[in-house]
Amino acid sequence: MHYALDENYFRGYEWWLMKEAKKRNPNIILMGLPWSFPGWLGKGFNWPYVNLQLTAYYVMTWIVGAKHYHDLDIDYIGIWNERSFDINYIKVLRRMLNYQGLHRVKIIASDNLWEPISASMLLDTELLNVIDVIGAHYPGTRTVRDAKLTKKKLWSSEDFSTLNNDVGAGCLGRILNQNYINGYMTATIAWNLVASYYEQLPYGRCGLMTAQEPWSGHYAVEPPIWVTAHTTQFTQPGWYYLKTVGHLEKGGSYVALTDGLGNLTIIVETMSHKHSRCIRPFLPYFNVSHQFATFLLKGSFSEIPELQVWYTRLGKPSKRFLFKQLDSLWLLDSGGAFTLELQEDELFTLTTLTTGGKGSCPPPPESQPFPQVYDDDFDVDYPFFSEAPNFADQTGVFEYFTNIEDPGEHRFTLRQVLNQRPITWAADAYNTISVIGDYKWSNLTVRCDVYIETPEKGGVFIAGRVNKGGILIRSARGVFFWIFANGTYKVTGDLAGWIIYALGHVDVTAKRWYTLTLIIKGRFSSGTLNGKSVWKNIPVSFPKNGWAAIGTHSFEFAQFDNFHVEATS
Repeated sequence: MHYALDENYFRGYEWWLMKEAKKRNPNIILMGLPWSFPGWLGKGFNWPYVNLQLTAYYVMTWIVGAKHYHDLDIDYIGIWNERSFDINYIKVLRRMLNYQGLHRVKIIASDNLWEPISASMLLDTELLNVIDVIGAHYPGTRTVRDAKLTKKKLWSSEDFSTLNNDVGAGCLGRILNQNYINGYMTATIAWNLVASYYEQLPYGRCGLMTAQEPWSGHYAVEPPIWVTAHTTQFTQPGWYYLKTVGHLEKGGSYVALTDGLGNLTIIVETMSHKHSRCIRPFLPYFNVSHQFATFLLKGSFSEIPELQVWYTRLGKPSKRFLFKQLDSLWLLDSGGAFTLELQEDELFTLTTLTTGGKGSCPPPPESQPFPQVYDDDFDVDYPFFSEAPNFADQTGVFEYFTNIEDPGEHRFTLRQVLNQRPITWAADAYNTISVIGDYKWSNLTVRCDVYIETPEKGGVFIAGRVNKGGILIRSARGVFFWIFANGTYKVTGDLAGWIIYALGHVDVTAKRWYTLTLIIKGRFSSGTLNGKSVWKNIPVSFPKNGWAAIGTHSFEFAQFDNFHVEATS
């Protein structure tokens, strides 16, 4: 809901992503967690708990809409990502969900640290009863006493977030086992699913796999995918960990799970300290060395005749194996005992399940840089997605828009649609901005038709060499060419507008189309308005490179059309 009670269940890519996931695995669990909230919920405050009923209503409608418009059942709902929780809000949310008949939707809290949520639950029986799962972020495989005392399910509800090379894979392999062994966590959620965003944004390539070139179609199935498969191909939500889990004598760990129907899966990992450090938290030193580990299957498991074996070895490319099936273990003559020889940085899965498989696919297209000449006229009658391809909104929301009144060339445009600052999660900019292109670009021409909708106060910009995004967007540098509805222009070296290269008057007003052109070459830049020079040869020594961008002066409606960028380096 961009505006009060404006309901639209077809924005963004998330609906599509959830439906694609369900096509592949109808049993996949869906969870929702707000990072930020629409500004109108805060009634002027950067706080979602001003009106508890209203915020709960907003969240509840999203869950109802998921079902109504997309036939998606949301299984869990969170409170506010890594920010404050409000005890009364959690209770109001539960009542609101129940009132709508959504008793099966479970609440997870607080997606931050173990405290103060755990202590709060122990001191408040109603709160204890309405929270189904305690979720902590980056717990470093450890929990706290209060969390265990609640007797609730404990989850690492955000973890990993590490570069998806072999070290990232080692990090994931270690925590998938040790989050349960050390911290009793029965779920580990990796942030993020797939690195499909410009690599130079914060946390570049911190996904389970990489698909960051929609223009070429290139992607890479990275090692964390296969490390994950060691657990996820041979267990399901609803399986149980056995009590006999723990650390190996010379480093590493093992877990065992069962479906309660006779199936058994054992996962052994020997990740070294050097090759399994996650991005956070700090990992105290430990040693892993060559060892033999003997396992004994007892009780009903002693009847198991055979275990399938899957193997990964991370590290040197020459010795590397990713999710390879080895010969199965025959146990009938050994009285249920078997011994594994373990080196460092290995993963073994031993399982009764015969359904494992290492999928394959044709080689993806070759990696290509972003096209040096790129145009978008946004002329899409019925867009499949609400947002234009390749534009990465860093603050604000840029959506396809149809001008009913304009039958001419500006009938289909890209419009910035937020008219007030959201209740932010990170430090968003005070301007809206969407970046596009190749971060390595240095010499380039950006041209775009722009339309300011707000009289007097409105303003828009085009930019080049934009050097930051994500949580760092407020401090982005670059070359920004602004025009304002009050008839002025400005050239700045930063998004915030502190570094002013030039300013002056131009014949500009709201509700008219203008063509802005920005040329950056070497250490100089120039700008034109409707083809006429406004400023030229202004020295720009920093930054040397960055993305192209469009945006607005504040959270205001504005439109962009016929975007063109041409890079010569």
